[in-house]
Amino acid sequence: VQLQASGGGLVQAGGSLRLSCVASGSILSFDDMGWYRQAPGNKRELVAEITSGGVTNYAESVKGRFTISRDNAKNTIFLQMNSLKPEDTAVYYCNAYAYRAYWGTGTQVTVSS
Repeated sequence: VQLQASGGGLVQAGGSLRLSCVASGSILSFDDMGWYRQAPGNKRELVAEITSGGVTNYAESVKGRFTISRDNAKNTIFLQMNSLKPEDTAVYYCNAYAYRAYWGTGTQVTVSS
């Protein structure tokens, strides 16, 4: 399984970005998919996740600003990020879990103040 993330970029504080993660196969085979991020010097942390049943979970720091969604027909999950803050700057990674974890390529998000 391959996961390809895209959609990162440079944005000013208060702006928005939409990340996409396309899987090489059906995402219905995954129990859970999500987005993690890692800033320089920090550990990788969970940002948001969505189960195969559509149940979502968010890090406290992004609640109310980020929305995770999935399009099963397109084998894609999305992360809509609004009201971005400089502290959201990180490399964002797509993740999927089915008996084991799969990691996708990262996409850089940089939020300027």
